[in-house]
Amino acid sequence: MRDVVIRKEPVELHKILKFEGMVPSGGVAKLAIESGDVMVNGEVETRKRKKMVGGDIIEFNGEQIRLVTDD
Repeated sequence: MRDVVIRKEPVELHKILKFEGMVPSGGVAKLAIESGDVMVNGEVETRKRKKMVGGDIIEFNGEQIRLVTDD
């Protein structure tokens, strides 16, 4: 698991997947989320615009990231 620092809260789930290079584009991120391929805090998440905050854990394609705030 790797930590990802976010400078502001909340951040939409699809943007995190895109900016962290877990998917090649925002469109692919949205499709992955809609398909139920992304887990947030151990549960399948299908809302593309789910608001993510520090402490949340995202799992996708065998990779895990934990969001941490920049304070």
